[in-house]
Amino acid sequence: MRQKTTHNENLVALKRIEGQIRGIQKMITECRYCVDILTQLHSIVGAILKVEDKIFRKHVEGCVTKAFERESKIEKLKKIDEVVTLIHRFRKI
Repeated sequence: MRQKTTHNENLVALKRIEGQIRGIQKMITECRYCVDILTQLHSIVGAILKVEDKIFRKHVEGCVTKAFERESKIEKLKKIDEVVTLIHRFRKI
C-alpha cells in the first residue's frame, strides 16, 4: 500500500502568498502606484514558483523514485511520461 505524500510544510508559504494577494487587492482599491503593485505581483510569482519547485522535487524524490523501486516497466514509463508532461506544461507558461 502506498503512503500518501503530504505537502503541509508548504501551507505557511501559501498563507503568506494569500496575505500578499489580499495586500495587492487593497493596493488596487487604494489606487496605489502601478509600479508598486507590479513589484508585489512579481514577489508573489516568485513565492509561488518556490512552492511549485518544492512540490515538484518532492514528487520526483518520493513518488517517482518509489515507482522505480517497486513498479513494473509499464508503470515506470507512465511516471516518466507524467514528469515530461509536467515539464512541458510548465514551459508553456
